[in-house]
Amino acid sequence: MILEQFKKDVEEGFAHHPKTISSKYFYDKTGDALFVKIMNMPEYYLTRAEHEIFKEQTSEIIKSLNLHPNQYFELIELGAGDGTKTKELLKILDGENFQFDYLPVDISINALEKLENALSNEIPNLNVKIQQGDYFEVLASLKDSPHPKVVLFLGSNIGNLSDDLANKFIYQLGANLKPLDKLFLGVDLIKPASVVLPAYNDAQGITRDFNLNLLERMNRELDADFDINSFLHVPEYLEEEGIARSFIESQVEQNVTIKKIGKTFCFKKGERIHTEISRKYSDEIINNIITNTDFKITGKLTDSNHLFADYILTRG
Repeated sequence: MILEQFKKDVEEGFAHHPKTISSKYFYDKTGDALFVKIMNMPEYYLTRAEHEIFKEQTSEIIKSLNLHPNQYFELIELGAGDGTKTKELLKILDGENFQFDYLPVDISINALEKLENALSNEIPNLNVKIQQGDYFEVLASLKDSPHPKVVLFLGSNIGNLSDDLANKFIYQLGANLKPLDKLFLGVDLIKPASVVLPAYNDAQGITRDFNLNLLERMNRELDADFDINSFLHVPEYLEEEGIARSFIESQVEQNVTIKKIGKTFCFKKGERIHTEISRKYSDEIINNIITNTDFKITGKLTDSNHLFADYILTRG
């Protein structure tokens, strides 16, 4: 099923001008390992900045979310990963005897079980209820629960969506929540290209390898014949626009055959495949993308260098 969807998405994406491929296909086994390296790069400030917020401003997070030890709530995290940042909050909530369940949501049962095992060792009294599946399907299944909900969506993952799709995403989140439920939304802030671009084009070439692994993956899984050495990783960012983009650019005119799709695709010299957007935000942009949703900004926390922000959005 996953292979069939991959084939379909590549075929449809390569029919566009410019050619495109979804950033979700970055994350195979190789891509996962490369992204771990990216998060530890000196140039990649995003993870460190949000981790600082969770570590240094834990009490402010709890206060901003209007959480109280005697009021039970459900803490739902969309795409929890290894939970590194969230553990800072979970440890304090557990240590101060807050009454809550932690519900990490992911499509990967392996990722969830790994996180569950880690939490059972690190925070043994924590109530963890892993939720495998699509974000909205899981939220819909929890909608009838009478308990207050806090949804965490961290790491500026919302930035991989266009503003229009982000608006629809947040609207749909709100449709699965009740009045006064909270969305804790982590976003990368607009800043100069001198800070942003190195995070997508590091000196070691890890982001280059991460981007070009998309071609390697098509070679492996779709029996394609991409010559990796004839393509370049090309990132772009304009501070005025506030959107980082990643491309794979053909250095020569060439044909690439993808046998499992049964087609040959022509690439002109300089032609690009658009692989990713990473939107950067301001208060104005956040207000724009929550227009016509049920949410309002009720709080905001930033790291000490004002590189990253976690917004508290409350459903009306």
